[in-house]
Amino acid sequence: MRQRIETPEAVYLHIPFCTNKCHYCDFNSYVLKGQPVHEYLDALEREMEATAKAVPPGAIRTVFVGGGTPTVLTPEQMERFLKSVRTYFPNLVEGYEFTMEANPGTTDLEKLQAMREGGVNRLSFGVQSFDSGLLHAIGRIHSVEDVYRSLENARAAGFANVSIDLIFGLPNQTIAQMNETLDRALELKLPHHSIYNLKVEENTLFHTLYERGELPLPKEEDEVEMFHVIMRRMREAGYEQYEISNFAKPGFESKHNTVYWRNESYYGLGAGAHGYVRGARHVNVKGIQPYIDATKQGLPLLEKFDVDPDEAMEDFMMVGLRLLRGVDRADFRAQFGRELEDVFGETIDRLHSQGMLEPTDGGWRLAPNGVLLGNEVFGAFLGAHAIA
Repeated sequence: MRQRIETPEAVYLHIPFCTNKCHYCDFNSYVLKGQPVHEYLDALEREMEATAKAVPPGAIRTVFVGGGTPTVLTPEQMERFLKSVRTYFPNLVEGYEFTMEANPGTTDLEKLQAMREGGVNRLSFGVQSFDSGLLHAIGRIHSVEDVYRSLENARAAGFANVSIDLIFGLPNQTIAQMNETLDRALELKLPHHSIYNLKVEENTLFHTLYERGELPLPKEEDEVEMFHVIMRRMREAGYEQYEISNFAKPGFESKHNTVYWRNESYYGLGAGAHGYVRGARHVNVKGIQPYIDATKQGLPLLEKFDVDPDEAMEDFMMVGLRLLRGVDRADFRAQFGRELEDVFGETIDRLHSQGMLEPTDGGWRLAPNGVLLGNEVFGAFLGAHAIA
């Protein structure tokens, strides 16, 4: 299995602090007030130092800083953090992508300039909606005005590669509201948009309300129509839907996230971060102080396990089919030394006959119906190798 020998070329770094906890969020994040931020950055630097010992200089081509909200760091903290990244992951590959998640309202010009000078060259703003009422209803603390101000500051700081996240299927959201948000988003002429449907996750306020029957979600047919509208309008505006929830102008696809969708290896650092290195997945200790303490003893692992070839092949199909170009036989053969149809032929034939998959020159991709019912397609590959 190729993952057992390849050196990861991607790094994920987790900054777990937020100004507040959004009603739908189940990420490993903590409200900033009272948190030991400097001690956390010390710990993250220790983990970077321990990890970098196995990384050849110049091996990294993508870095992604997520959270939480990384931009709650002060300009001084941000400068210090990015200096650590450059110290332990120097000489990034030419044409590298260095993304940082950002929230509108936490990105003044000074901080953005520190980010740009520190090597960040791509921003991903969590906008979620251009409707003030919906923003309040989902627990976001930024305003629509904050979005425009943050994007103006980003341009002034020299950022050209900027993405925004939007969510559809929000409580009480209408198709008309979704269209209005798309109007505002498309007016910005940004190179990339990530547009996700709301998922009600456990351990969130929305899940509590859902269990009580107090979460007024749109009807399923309205949510499907929203997705149709999104796909049509993004296509008409010149964006390629290169992944189920992601739309880009040519050349602006997310390089880092494509590492995940291609089932490639990556380092994951920070509290609760996940990584996939030399055929093994790991999860870090999640709590802030437990993570800090764990880094003083070595790598802060909560769990580590080898991924067997059967599971890796399932992962390849489930994440690879999220890409609209689909999965490629040559990639499958290179990773696993087996033929795609020999392993999953029966499942592929069934999904093809159901109109969920369609053939490409080199493999298989989601058919239009499969794009709408992606989770059903992906789930079909769980355990499918056993009956292939």
